[in-house]
Amino acid sequence: MNKSGLVDRVANAAGVDKRKAELAVDALLQAIVDSTRAGERVSVHGFGTFSSTSRAARMGRNPRTGEAVPIAASTGVKFAPAAAFKALLNAKATKKATTKKAPGKKSAGGKKVAARKTAAKKTAKSSKKR
Repeated sequence: MNKSGLVDRVANAAGVDKRKAELAVDALLQAIVDSTRAGERVSVHGFGTFSSTSRAARMGRNPRTGEAVPIAASTGVKFAPAAAFKALLNAKATKKATTKKAPGKKSAGGKKVAARKTAAKKTAKSSKKR
């Protein structure tokens, strides 16, 4: 999704015209940029936290020539998603994993039986090829 797609979704969800939605999206993004540029953390409950990071100057190498190249100090931004956001992202993956269990014996370790079966299959396949 790009910015215009985001503006369309905000306009539909809020029931406002696209121009007002675009102003709201621009204001939000500008507030995040301004705050992180000032070194503040921006925390949006249920979504995540934006924070600025500093990288020191260092020496790098040109991969073609192997020559040393100075890399200037820079400031970047880091985003850490909130636990609620992560849970929503992983909800579908968890449901799929729980519904598609492979049939077989369960042991106390669970993984040991599966690992032994996989190793046995690989050994059998390699012996057939010879």
